[in-house]
Amino acid sequence: MSMKTIRVLVLVCSTRPGALGPAVGKWLTGALEARAGELDVELVPLSLGDLGLSFLDEEEEPSSGIYAHEHTRRWSALVDAADGFLVVTPEYNYGMPATLKNALDHLGREWAWKPMGFVSYGHTSAGTRSVQHAKQVVTTLRLVPLGATLAMRIGDTVQDGQVRPGAAAAETAVGVLEELVRVSHALRPLRERSRPGVQAGPLPGSYLRALTPDDAPEVTVLQRCCWVEEALANESLDIPALHESPERVREWMASWTTTGLWRDGRLLGMVRTRRVDSDWHVGRLAVVPDLRGRGLGRWLLRTAETGVDPDCLRVVVHTGVRSERNIRLYRSEGYLAAPPADDGTVCLTKEMVASLAG
Repeated sequence: MSMKTIRVLVLVCSTRPGALGPAVGKWLTGALEARAGELDVELVPLSLGDLGLSFLDEEEEPSSGIYAHEHTRRWSALVDAADGFLVVTPEYNYGMPATLKNALDHLGREWAWKPMGFVSYGHTSAGTRSVQHAKQVVTTLRLVPLGATLAMRIGDTVQDGQVRPGAAAAETAVGVLEELVRVSHALRPLRERSRPGVQAGPLPGSYLRALTPDDAPEVTVLQRCCWVEEALANESLDIPALHESPERVREWMASWTTTGLWRDGRLLGMVRTRRVDSDWHVGRLAVVPDLRGRGLGRWLLRTAETGVDPDCLRVVVHTGVRSERNIRLYRSEGYLAAPPADDGTVCLTKEMVASLAG
């Protein structure tokens, strides 16, 4: 399971003046707050009435991702950043509100492979027909509607003009959130693989994408499981990668370009690069221990080399002086080793002009 915070938009759909929706949304957020903290979920309340969305007024198809209007671009950014949705909706004439349908129709790719849960309210049917209507639409957008829902009858929910559902409703709401989190984690690999710029990896189902500071927890775990072997080989625990906290990892990720190899939500390997004067530095080349010997390290190294700035003169890597496996890999890829440094490391370099000429 991913260690990233799950960002959930709590969408209040009704825009009618005096509507019950905002009060239901406020109650829902409060009922979920404690459990959301335990599940590392960020709840983001949002009323569709505050978005200023016109009825679909974009000339290009939503699937194009080309948006002429600022209100659509704002909506796109909000949905794109979310990992799931909780929709608070009434029922209008056996269906969902036009505001919800319009908000869905504005976008395309941003919805894909994200779970959507529903909290409905109404009179006789408690809004359930609105939910059934919405589910027909959201599946077309590759959203994944949850099986768990909360349906509230207004007569049982509103007391003395206040939204006061019973304890059972709050318990059901928590169940919806818990299912949403499980599904969101399961769908994350599909979301990531569908993003622009993501490349296929060397293993079936694997993919390569740029890492961000949000990936620091996964990077921290990968470093610690990989650099134990380095520490044993070099008889030294004085290895930064072995001790860095997620906060320290976030700091250096801000100044390096780091690429990660993923499969099924698991970080399998990584490599980082940056330019220093006329040198292209490659570092933190790591592959999970159980997949070593399958060419992933070599593949990541060559991937790092493809990004080298054209006017760089050489590629530079460092490793422990006794890290024989690493040294053999680098030498087989054309790197030459300098004499060991006093700190127990060895620098290997590869001339770019010579490699290009070959």
